[in-house]
Amino acid sequence: MKILFIGDIVGQPGRQALQQQLSQLKRQHRADLTIVNGENAAHGKGITKKIYHQILEWGADIVTLGNHAWDKREIFDFIDETETLVRPANFPEGTPGKGMQFVNVGKTKVAVINAQGRTFMNPIDDPFTVVDGLMEQARKQADIIFVDFHAEATSEKQAMGWYLDGRASAVVGTHTHIQTSDNRILPNRTAYITDVGMTGPYNSILGVDKDAVIRKFKTGLPVKFDVPETDQTVLSGVVVDVDSKTGQANRIDRILVNDDHMNFE
Repeated sequence: MKILFIGDIVGQPGRQALQQQLSQLKRQHRADLTIVNGENAAHGKGITKKIYHQILEWGADIVTLGNHAWDKREIFDFIDETETLVRPANFPEGTPGKGMQFVNVGKTKVAVINAQGRTFMNPIDDPFTVVDGLMEQARKQADIIFVDFHAEATSEKQAMGWYLDGRASAVVGTHTHIQTSDNRILPNRTAYITDVGMTGPYNSILGVDKDAVIRKFKTGLPVKFDVPETDQTVLSGVVVDVDSKTGQANRIDRILVNDDHMNFE
């Protein structure tokens, strides 16, 4: 089974890149399942119901979130109605939504888990303990387990990868918006990458106006971060090849499409 994962969609440029390129990517990589991280899809922070449904219409099967999940308050009106939207599982008990969703791909059932790190981020429940509990449930129902770990620290993401090696089919990192080049198959056949990267404005800093970020660093003063309007975009992702019978990963390849790197790896 081929699983296509697209990294953090940032604002209108990210949505534009996804709409224009997702169908081609799915055909080229013969993707059986497509997962998109949409936590920054609405103007760089959060997601709306309209945008969520657009992402599905453009070809995503599951949408994952992260620390900006609640930035658009309307999410509280629809997150409990969905079966294809996954928020970080380690938010406290009683938080709306689910941290794991299941999707059937032919005769194969895939569990998609979303978790959020705690290092340099808002403190919430321990992701390792919470994911442990979900893994037990997922292994009883699913053939393949895919984990989107939304975290800041590379060490915390690597720790999660090694912790789940041999238990998850794939552990992919999101949140830092910079694609790392450490995609690999861990010894017990779990696909891993520290960060998939972002899909959004190319000539930016982490998806927001670069001049504003530079001004922030130079002055130390409060600065409003906006997503620039542009047709120059970057699309980042990975495609993971998983044995649907064993749940073990065979291969993980990076995808990077921008003005300087116009090929699909």
